[in-house]
Amino acid sequence: MKTSIEETPKPSTKPKLEYRDLREFLHLLRESGELKEINVQVDPELEMTEVYDRVVKKEGPALLFKNVKGSNLPLAINLFGSTKRMNLALGVRDIQEVADRFSAFLDAKPPEGVVEKIKFIPKLLELNALNPKLVSHGACQEVVRTDGPMLDLLPVQKCWPLDGGRFITFPLVITRDPQTGKRNVGLYRMHVYDNRTTGMHWQIHKDGAEHYRRLKKGERLEVAAVLGAHPLHLFSAACPLPYGMDEFSLAGFLQGEPVKLVRGRTISLEVPADAEMVLEGYVEEGDVRLEGPFGDHTGFYSRAKDFPVFHVTAMTHRKNPIYLSTAVGRPPMEDCYMGKAIERIFLPVLQKQFPELHDLNLPWEGCFHNCLIVSIRKSYPYQAKKMMNAIWGLGMMTFSKSILVFDHDCNIQDLKEVAWRAFNNVDPKRDMMFSEGPIDELDHSADRDFVGSKVGIDCTRKLPEEGMTRPWPEDMVMSEEIKELVTRRWKEYGFC
Repeated sequence: MKTSIEETPKPSTKPKLEYRDLREFLHLLRESGELKEINVQVDPELEMTEVYDRVVKKEGPALLFKNVKGSNLPLAINLFGSTKRMNLALGVRDIQEVADRFSAFLDAKPPEGVVEKIKFIPKLLELNALNPKLVSHGACQEVVRTDGPMLDLLPVQKCWPLDGGRFITFPLVITRDPQTGKRNVGLYRMHVYDNRTTGMHWQIHKDGAEHYRRLKKGERLEVAAVLGAHPLHLFSAACPLPYGMDEFSLAGFLQGEPVKLVRGRTISLEVPADAEMVLEGYVEEGDVRLEGPFGDHTGFYSRAKDFPVFHVTAMTHRKNPIYLSTAVGRPPMEDCYMGKAIERIFLPVLQKQFPELHDLNLPWEGCFHNCLIVSIRKSYPYQAKKMMNAIWGLGMMTFSKSILVFDHDCNIQDLKEVAWRAFNNVDPKRDMMFSEGPIDELDHSADRDFVGSKVGIDCTRKLPEEGMTRPWPEDMVMSEEIKELVTRRWKEYGFC
């Protein structure tokens, strides 16, 4: 049986973005019939989340609330909440096109001869796009506020009834490692305390948290929080890049040109020039405050804990800014579509490290860290268990609580086939392997923070060397000749 990867038509290799920033992307969605504009007043406390939740669960349109109670700013939400919009954001017909670009880029070799050098020019342009470009002016600084109303101007949501307050849910947070100076761009929620301070939810395993831990006693770390960033900047910030790799380089690769940055007005950090709004400020070593609870992407509340306090020194924005938000909760939400795109795009990268890896599936119900399904081209005994151990040692995949490994001819994108093979192929004593180690901070099932058990399940066909003393049965599959015969005669049988 072919998998979804093999069935995907071969796409073009260049991004075709039809927008330059968030507002142009909203215009593209409007022209594509993918944006619903709501003119009646809507309360950002709970009501807005309920509207969004009903829409995203049906893979409905992006939403632009133009009359938000308590604020003069419009609020956009659900930008990524469908396969079509995810493709529009990436400028492709199918996400596999981006994966193919990644694969081709990784396979590129130094050119030899005139013809090869000419053909290599597009690769040089892609390399150039990896380096952000510093510019002198940016639309994000048309208005600069250093006092007066700042956070109070924003239509910040309280998403769920037991949330500890209002949360900025979709900020692009920029910091630099205080030791190496390398930039990190991440997505971290911010609990709004008042007009000038928020919490900064840096989970212990996040790069931003590492930057904070590297501060010396009493030191400050500059922070920029971008509200209303380019969709590909947001997407890149969500990707699991190695520590020290600049997410703006990935964004440049995806959009086909360097990310334009402008220096902050009260901080030395550079921020996207065409963003809607930017909060400039700092966190200080030892300055923490209770943050949360918060209705999280697992569908459960994460409890309140102490996190660093972000102090706002300035707020810069366009003259008529648009506030971008999201809400997370029980899947599916729009982060699920981002996660699926990340899964497809980074598969070729993983295949370079593990040639036997055939396909990968992070089912939405697993909330990104509870379940990982892979298929491999098995060629020797215990290869499935080798793959489990490799995954548990690989970056953010170390948090995978359960890993199921199948043969390459299992379509692991079809959860019915996954269940059928898993339920029938597995002998629990022989095929289950347990481990213990770091887990996601949001995993509430473990009896203590950050550490828990994990399970790997070998769902592949078993070899004699793996202790199988009986012949493994063949799959029941009808012959191609008979299937073609029945297809030809289908209407003859009286079926439509």
